[in-house]
Amino acid sequence: MTKAYSRFITVLFSAFLGGILIWSLILPDLERSETENRTLSQWPDFSWEALKDGSYTKKVEEYFADQFPLRDKWTGLKAHSEHAIGKTEYNGIYLADGDTLISEVKQPDQDLLDKNLSYLDRLTANSTIPVTLGLIPSAAEIWKDKLPSGAPSWDQEAFLDRTNNLGIPTIDFHAALTEHADEKIFYRTDHHWTTLGAFYGANAVLEAFGKEPLNKEDFTPETASDSFYGTLYSQSGVHWMDPDTIEYWVKDEGLNITSWRTGHPVESALYDRTYLEKKDKYSSFLGGNQPLCVIKNEALKDAGKVLIVRDSYTDSLAPFLAQRFSEVHLMDFRQYRSSLKQYAEENEVDNIVVLFSIPNFITDRNLVFLPR
Repeated sequence: MTKAYSRFITVLFSAFLGGILIWSLILPDLERSETENRTLSQWPDFSWEALKDGSYTKKVEEYFADQFPLRDKWTGLKAHSEHAIGKTEYNGIYLADGDTLISEVKQPDQDLLDKNLSYLDRLTANSTIPVTLGLIPSAAEIWKDKLPSGAPSWDQEAFLDRTNNLGIPTIDFHAALTEHADEKIFYRTDHHWTTLGAFYGANAVLEAFGKEPLNKEDFTPETASDSFYGTLYSQSGVHWMDPDTIEYWVKDEGLNITSWRTGHPVESALYDRTYLEKKDKYSSFLGGNQPLCVIKNEALKDAGKVLIVRDSYTDSLAPFLAQRFSEVHLMDFRQYRSSLKQYAEENEVDNIVVLFSIPNFITDRNLVFLPR
């Protein structure tokens, strides 16, 4: 390689970097990525303290990474090139058999995990209302045979064995989902279970409470969307996959739904179809995250009231539970900050269920509010 050619390559590369820098400065900052379904980093406020402790420079790096011109295109190009050389892992997400994306479950912070279990124990000890634990294994456990050979993922089944020895009644989602592992119980592009998976999950809940199971024949699935691309599609950069289909099974006739999305009770619905025109189509179930939601079935006067401390898996589960319970109360500690114990007593709840997907339970930092 001659010196002239080396200089040419250096100048060309410098011009490329300079052009990217100028381009990024000219373009207006984006507030949100619809592809990744998240808020993007903005230019941080400067302070000497932040500069000294390194947080300022870290935020600047995050800003440039998030605001990089044509970021989604570059991410997709990167995934394509890695796929061409045989790579099967993209940002902690595996491209598994059947064109299925499965998120790796990483080894949890043991201190946080122990704390979350202790909060659960304190809730059980202090509550006069029976508490049941329901932990939903992710696709990395139920569909582990689809993972690439040698792909690491934390042992969720071993964790379930540990929770079964806590002395707290549990819901066996593992058995319910494993029995139907050959069916479409998880989305291929998203981490949630499908409506079919939620149906099997609902029957696991009903079995735990001695209630009559639901029959598939009693439902007529409605295809709400056949163009759903979920969070794993967005985060992995694997943008050449076919979309998922979202189905609604339960009709909302005879159900009264109330949401406390803004801190005040507002009449709501089982499905918010406006989300079907957006990227985050899964949030069409109950309208997505909210501090509190109550579903009442007026046809079931004495079928019991259940309070579920929840994550987003419950959004597609709750419509099924409303077919067997008089009232289903959904509480999300990411936004709800009042006393769980007081709420349960004031609303004469019969049972409390702490219901999370395992990846969410082992990483959630809001369970500190459980014993309050």
